[in-house]
Amino acid sequence: MKVVILAGGLGTRLSEETDIRPKPMVEIGGKPILWHIMKIYSHYGFNEFIVCLGYKGHVIKEYFANFFLHHSDVTVDVSNGKLTMHKTGKENWKITLVDTGKDSMTGGRVRRIKEYINNKPFMLTYGDGVSNINIKKLVDFHKQHKKLVTVTAVQPDSRFGVLDISETNQVKSFMEKPKGEAGWINGGFFVCEPGIFKYLKDDSTIWERDPLEKIAKAGQLVAFRHRGFWKPMDTLKDKQDLNKVWDNGTAEWKLWKK
Repeated sequence: MKVVILAGGLGTRLSEETDIRPKPMVEIGGKPILWHIMKIYSHYGFNEFIVCLGYKGHVIKEYFANFFLHHSDVTVDVSNGKLTMHKTGKENWKITLVDTGKDSMTGGRVRRIKEYINNKPFMLTYGDGVSNINIKKLVDFHKQHKKLVTVTAVQPDSRFGVLDISETNQVKSFMEKPKGEAGWINGGFFVCEPGIFKYLKDDSTIWERDPLEKIAKAGQLVAFRHRGFWKPMDTLKDKQDLNKVWDNGTAEWKLWKK
């Protein structure tokens, strides 16, 4: 099953980084968050990717075109131009990089990669979030429920402390940034049947609006509840938080050994 990754947005809330590179190329632990997302899927044996490019897509193309160079020790003999790579960080990945338009919306980007799907089920996620989700269980769940789309539902941490206040203004309890107060939300990590393409009209189609709303109304959208770690990288603080846990060895999404 192929994995489609949306990597073409502007990333305006992370403009400190995205002025010079697309958001999926912002680094966590010295590697693009896109690499981390691909490692999550690869850990479960899914190694064929379709990356939907848009804003500064050439940066992503150049990264993968020079993947060995980025992930290897290198000896350069300037006398003859010979380049020798050592300890190559190779991955068992096949990656199709598709220009899906600078201004396309999420559904429009998915629509543009239809020819690469080969009329088969595929996975879909965003290029800016990591999780310790069990991809194999997600796929098994999708197959068992036989619906058009499975969406991973997550409960994000609240950004603020929550007060439980009585009618007399007495604070009955205080919870600092509790998990799940906002309820279940779309965490990405979808599994889709090829039938979803009939809901994608043009480049302006937003996947999370009209298509998913109609698919849900038709009873063809089911939720896989993930109660473990999940975090998007929307802001500079999110990036700093992810780098902090990576650097101290507590990154919960790091499922692989190397």
